[in-house]
Amino acid sequence: MANPILLSIFASIGVFVVCYLNIQKILEYLYKSSLGNREEILKMIELMFIPISKKQLTTFMVIGSFGMGLLIFFLLWPNIIFGFILGSIVTLLGWKVPKILFKSIMEKRNARVTNQMLDGGVIMGNGIKAGLSVPQSMDRVIKNIPGPLSQEFNLILNKNRLGMPLEQSLEEFSERVPTSDIQMFTTSINILKETGGNLGVTFETIVETIRDRQKIEKEIQALTAQGLVQGRILTAIPFVLMGIIGGINPSFMKPLFVTPVGWGLLILIIILVSIGAVMIKKIVNIKV
Repeated sequence: MANPILLSIFASIGVFVVCYLNIQKILEYLYKSSLGNREEILKMIELMFIPISKKQLTTFMVIGSFGMGLLIFFLLWPNIIFGFILGSIVTLLGWKVPKILFKSIMEKRNARVTNQMLDGGVIMGNGIKAGLSVPQSMDRVIKNIPGPLSQEFNLILNKNRLGMPLEQSLEEFSERVPTSDIQMFTTSINILKETGGNLGVTFETIVETIRDRQKIEKEIQALTAQGLVQGRILTAIPFVLMGIIGGINPSFMKPLFVTPVGWGLLILIIILVSIGAVMIKKIVNIKV
């Protein structure tokens, strides 16, 4: 009985010494993982025109991090050490997950803007051929294509009406939606406005380029779909087996949750599975 107690005491002393020697780095990491993440999320929310205030986002992140961490801690009582470790991990994840979630939403929105550029480019090209200017052609897109592209073009035109040069507002558009197709679109318009050229033909070329790129992306997605499914299955297998064995024979799995060695192995499992999931995702995620 003395050995686990001594092991816990030495482990606690070791953790305290490590934390004391690296307190500055730990505080910087905690700030970046909490308030730093919040500022990045607020910027993404502003770019996506989502009506969420700073106070609402802070409340959501606090409840999702500290709230869930405390809940896990009390659910695992009286296993104080394991509850503290797992609660701390959940708290850190609570600060990280919203950023990942909003980043995913933003990537989907950017992909939708790029997809809508197919129809938007056709409308703008026809407008240019009919003698309309670039802002007038954008106004036609706003009236005919609802969604994120309409929001972006409306913002461009509003800034242009307030005195901002069209070239600058287009550059800001490519910064808000940093995809290669949008950058090609804005760069082409800005160059042709300075040097002259046939904008109608340029829009046709842009539309064809976007269409060909999307075709290649869909082919790649079809080829890598199996790898994504396999990665998700492999990531879930350890936890599914843990749940099945724990349901059949709880005493067999109990040491994993009530002993320091079991806690260390459980944390190691989570780390290794997470690394494997990230590596599989990077392997099958092919950029065009």
